[in-house]
Amino acid sequence: MRSHRRLRRLVVDERTTYLWSVRHKHRDADVCREILNLYLDGARTRVVFRAGEAGSGRCVADGYWFSGCVSDGRGNLLNLREPGVVRALVDEASRRELLPGKGELDGWELFRAVAEAVDLNRAAAATAEAPRGCPPGP
Repeated sequence: MRSHRRLRRLVVDERTTYLWSVRHKHRDADVCREILNLYLDGARTRVVFRAGEAGSGRCVADGYWFSGCVSDGRGNLLNLREPGVVRALVDEASRRELLPGKGELDGWELFRAVAEAVDLNRAAAATAEAPRGCPPGP
């Protein structure tokens, strides 16, 4: 059985390899949080998804889904334990020049772009002959 606490490797290119892990945390009076920890050359960046207030739609997996899942309440759900989702988060944060080692990032600011990137990749994989960006077939 695989340990969810161990660090996993994400190879971005020949020179860049991140170590990563996901945790579900509670702080004294704070809301639940799903945290993606990214390590590069000894620097840690935490991508934090905090549960929102009732009605905000920002939900974390506090016993409702599998640990590591976050949802925006609009039908978009990301599983932070999937390497493809982690890669999309790293790519988006890098594109915005937020990596490496910027301390703590608000994951909700990256959520929409990552959800769109993950959906496009899945659609392209499901129908290889379809042009990029086309919705999946039946």
